Amino acid sequence: MKKQGVFPGIILIGIGSYFLLQQLNISVFSGFYSWQTLIFIIGTALLVQSYTSNDYSNIVAGVILVGFGIHFHSANTLSFWPKHYGMLVFIIALGLLLRYFKTKAGLFQSLLLLSISVLILYYDKFIKSLGFLENGFSFIIKFWPVLLIGTGFYLLFIKKR
Repeated sequence: MKKQGVFPGIILIGIGSYFLLQQLNISVFSGFYSWQTLIFIIGTALLVQSYTSNDYSNIVAGVILVGFGIHFHSANTLSFWPKHYGMLVFIIALGLLLRYFKTKAGLFQSLLLLSISVLILYYDKFIKSLGFLENGFSFIIKFWPVLLIGTGFYLLFIKKR
């Protein structure tokens, strides 16, 4: 029998603690009372529910919510944190990878998104490293997303399973 009371229990404890700390004017850290904290609490509840009940369908949603909460908190407070949208793709890939470890499904999607996120995050450095080839490959460098679109159409419409 699955533990169905874990998720609502953690939500009530987390949000209740959030509002109690706010009412008592206790500052845990700068920027604590924001929407990022609330999505972090909801994501944590989803992750705990998934792992305690051995129902791994909510791992991706939990990692996305926890990751987005951490990302947006860190982007506002830490100067070294990457403020790039590639981090959001990286968090989604991480969620898919964690789900793969439990369900053994979705490795290709997680690795694909992980490689795309690394490419997005380090795109400028990658292009600078190809600086000596830039004149000859400027067309390829400019239209590389067309390769992604073509691969997507191939996977959707042409490849038969």
